[in-house]
This record gives sequence, structure tokens and C-alpha cells, in this order.
Amino acid sequence: MVKDKKDEEETMSEEKIKGSCLCGQVNYRVTGKMSDIVHCHCITCRKAHGSAFSSVAAVNDRDFSVTSAEPLSSYESSPGKTRYFCANCGTQIYAKREEKNHLILRLGSLDTDIVAKEKHHIWVSQKAQWYSINSHLPECSEFE
Repeated sequence: MVKDKKDEEETMSEEKIKGSCLCGQVNYRVTGKMSDIVHCHCITCRKAHGSAFSSVAAVNDRDFSVTSAEPLSSYESSPGKTRYFCANCGTQIYAKREEKNHLILRLGSLDTDIVAKEKHHIWVSQKAQWYSINSHLPECSEFE
């Protein structure tokens, strides 16, 4: 089959990104663009992920879909913000704020390499005191 230029442009503009949880029961797909990568050091991200920070990117709601039959569990970690994770292994998949048209994808769950750049560190006012940020990226005391 011969593709015309329009078909080729549409294929090139669509990213095909896949991700999953640790146990493999939850799988998802991203079919659109992601925002730049942000490293969040807030207390809730640190506790939810059991790490010094969480690396995340925004994805439009319409570009994200869970492709497995296994439903996600959820927890409202702060007013208006719900975190979605695998009920079996606990892997954080994404978070969603009420009245927003995007979700916050947890990049540790990706199976596919992405073409995105790091933007900055946020909530460094709440970072773990034992962790030193050793990067050239801008640091924001709070969200931005």
C-alpha cells in the first residue's frame, strides 16, 4: 500500500506511547503529545511514590486510555486531586484534578521511550532534606 503525504504526516504527528504497572495487570496507551517533564518534590508525591520525587508530564484526557480490563483504584490525596493506581501492585499510573482537561501521567510507569525534555523541579520547598538536586534545571519553591 502506498501512503500519500497526508497519511505520513498524520502518522508522524501521533506519538504511540505505552505503559503498565509492575504486575502487568494494568496497561495504558497515550496517542497524543505530552508536556515537558516536571520533577515534583511535594510531600504527597514523595509519600505516594516512596521516593525523593516523582517525574510527571501532562497528557490530554482524550489522548489517554487504559487498554487492560483491570480497573484502577483511586485515592483523593488532596482536595480535588485523585491518584489512580493498580489495585494489585500499587503502581501509580496518573493523577487527575477536577475541572482540568488533562491528567498527570506518572512517567515511572512508561514502557516506551518518549521524546520530551525536562522542564524544572517543583515544590522544592518540600523536598526531602537528604536529597540534593544536582541538575541545571530551574527549581521552583512551589508549583511554578
